[in-house]
Amino acid sequence: MVLRIRFFEREVVMTDLEIRAAREADVPVILALIRELAEYEKLTDQVVVTAGSLRQRLFGEGRVADAALGYCRGEPVAYAVWYPTFSTFSGEAGFYLEDVFVKQDYRGRGYGRAMLRHLARVARRRGFGKVSWAVLDWNRSAIGFYRSLGARPAPREWLGYALDGEALADLAQEV
Repeated sequence: MVLRIRFFEREVVMTDLEIRAAREADVPVILALIRELAEYEKLTDQVVVTAGSLRQRLFGEGRVADAALGYCRGEPVAYAVWYPTFSTFSGEAGFYLEDVFVKQDYRGRGYGRAMLRHLARVARRRGFGKVSWAVLDWNRSAIGFYRSLGARPAPREWLGYALDGEALADLAQEV
């Protein structure tokens, strides 16, 4: 059930989404949702994560990320994965939202907003001053949604780079 209320000319959507921190037993569910996100983003060829590596990174010794799941009537319909960041310029801790995803059939019900509200609360509780993420430039509906929350694009003069695979191994092995 979704309840829509008009409040000072702003629509507030109250949902039946239950959000909780992911547990180790949730790894297969998270993996399935990651694959569904990759399919939506047309990036299935890039998904090489296994249940074992996901379990280690989210729940093992030296874990590097956190995850939350959103459930509608007991069915997993949304997830988020994030990890800590630090800005040397501002001195602020924050986190980078690697993934936030709501299944196609459950969009438009306020679940995305509920997931991001949950993450904002996690950030505030931990004393973090920023949550950042990236969005594919063709995903106009997500861009519009993020802007409706008050999020703003990163400055255009900053370009994202990644060093991985063979290039990372080569650089690490340099003498």
